[in-house]
Amino acid sequence: MHSLMILFIRTALFSSLLIAGLVKSTYAQNPTTDGYRGIWFTLGQRTAYGDKYSGGLGTYTANHMPVAIYDRQSHRTFFVYGGSRREGERHLYIMISYYDHRKHVMPRPVVVMDKNGVDDPHDNASLSMDADGYLWVFVSGRNVSRPGKVFRSTRPRDISAFDELLTSSFTYPQPWYLGKSGCLLMYTRYTKGRELYFRRIGPDGQPGPETKLAGMGGHYQLSHYDGRRIMSVFNYHPGGDVDKRTNLYFVQSRDTGRHWMTIIGDTLQLPLTDIRTPALVRDYARDSLLVYLNDLTVDQYGRPVILAVISRDFRPGPPGDPRRWVVLHWKYGVWQEREICRSTHNYDMGSLYVRGRLWRVIGPTEPGPQHWGTGGEMAEWVSRDEGLTWVRRRQLTVLSTRNHAYARRPLNAHAGFEAFWADGHADTLSPSNLYFSDRRGRVFMMPDRMIDVAEKPVRLRHRP
Repeated sequence: MHSLMILFIRTALFSSLLIAGLVKSTYAQNPTTDGYRGIWFTLGQRTAYGDKYSGGLGTYTANHMPVAIYDRQSHRTFFVYGGSRREGERHLYIMISYYDHRKHVMPRPVVVMDKNGVDDPHDNASLSMDADGYLWVFVSGRNVSRPGKVFRSTRPRDISAFDELLTSSFTYPQPWYLGKSGCLLMYTRYTKGRELYFRRIGPDGQPGPETKLAGMGGHYQLSHYDGRRIMSVFNYHPGGDVDKRTNLYFVQSRDTGRHWMTIIGDTLQLPLTDIRTPALVRDYARDSLLVYLNDLTVDQYGRPVILAVISRDFRPGPPGDPRRWVVLHWKYGVWQEREICRSTHNYDMGSLYVRGRLWRVIGPTEPGPQHWGTGGEMAEWVSRDEGLTWVRRRQLTVLSTRNHAYARRPLNAHAGFEAFWADGHADTLSPSNLYFSDRRGRVFMMPDRMIDVAEKPVRLRHRP
């Protein structure tokens, strides 16, 4: 009995050290970093009111989704982000980590891929998890100059090592796990503008044939899988100009991409090339309005709900006001649009949470220290009548020194980790910390300087 106890203790200790990366396994492990630091980025399109978008963009873009997944079996929320190994370094690393809900700790983040000098968070990743618990990381490419890559964890629910499975042409990856047949990857290719495509990725990581979904000159897309339907909502870019993004379109498939329909079930012929397609939700071009997509989900009856920011100018500053946060809800056979609030920047991106009649939005809706810059102070907005009326429930961050941006919703979000985001100075190179909030409105900063292999996040009691 004594010998068995010693063996058990040694085995448990070895397993702990293996997970922590302190001993070598039989497979090559990915490197770790000693803390959570996001990538800082500037597009370089300066105006009198600052950059078109810039700052801490570790959880950028809205079109990378999902970027976090709650796993009930391990009681962990796994997530990916665009990181930096050193403070103030503009060198992108594709990072993965998790929050352990039982222990309230986070391990040292793991480098899935070194982007070799790329500083652009358009190359950030999306995340998927299969039924066996393997983690799939889809690293975005950029145009035709940098291909996309697919990695899979060497072991289930283990972030210590990844195998590269596929190199292909895709940007803004949106992988949705379908079951034994693999996943359906919704993505963008720079063919004639930013056009939308999809394809199956098999359980071995090998791709099936690709199909063009839409090509009207260019699009930005959000997608969602509710277990029965794949849904996509997208805008279009007149003449291929992303600064003229407008209109809103919705399509759905009940057979994992074989056939596509409008919201009322009419069959669509792909690719969609006519801006007057029956998939049109709202003709914002008629009113010279721009559409910045934030989130897509469904209500308790499976009816789609879209979150977007509507603006008048692609440039930052007062000429673009009002920048209206709106939800569009399919109900009673029509798309109902309701305003939530207003903010100061086109790229003030947040996420939508729907539970019965209680709907919530978490995002940087409040002016931040860099008033006209990307992001601001995080707040939570609530509707108790399915989006008809909204009130600000609480402000999550106050008196910050840097703007907070891109609040992201995990797939199957747990109450202990509902949104995560990064901060960063919108006007000049700065450090970038990462944060998450729970359903009670508490905000935690992920440890940015770690001594141990796993540490507790720091609750913001006095706000940043």
